[in-house]
Amino acid sequence: MAYKSSDACDLVALFDDLVRCETRVYNALSDRLRCEHSLVTSQFESLRHLRDHPGARVADIAAAFAIGIGATSKAVDRLEKQGWVVRQPNPDDRRSSLLALTDEGARLADAAERTATECLTELIGEALGGSPATARALADLRAALERDRIGTPTG
Repeated sequence: MAYKSSDACDLVALFDDLVRCETRVYNALSDRLRCEHSLVTSQFESLRHLRDHPGARVADIAAAFAIGIGATSKAVDRLEKQGWVVRQPNPDDRRSSLLALTDEGARLADAAERTATECLTELIGEALGGSPATARALADLRAALERDRIGTPTG
């Protein structure tokens, strides 16, 4: 379907398509990760973020994913309980902890990323036909929303 920025109905249809695609892809990826690695997409994303951003805090993860700090803290508690993440004292702020992957968490993040790449290639790679235009448009939209702090949770 062609979308025109000047036509609100077309933008509503685009929004509907984006949300439904995101939900289905997210759920399908969760199913694959659960089956192959006993974790879900949200856990994979957190592990990958910690791998790529050593020394992140709960607040950093919450900001990166535009989710609440309370929910993020509970999610990190679950990762810690699994033995995938440890909390370390923050030398600059005793009120927060720095998060680190355990060796098991690092191995899991790497293995799950290979599975995710394979799954996402199957789910969306062919549908996009290798066109970088769609990826660029979504990256630009995300950058604008993040730059302007649109959709950031209040708590």
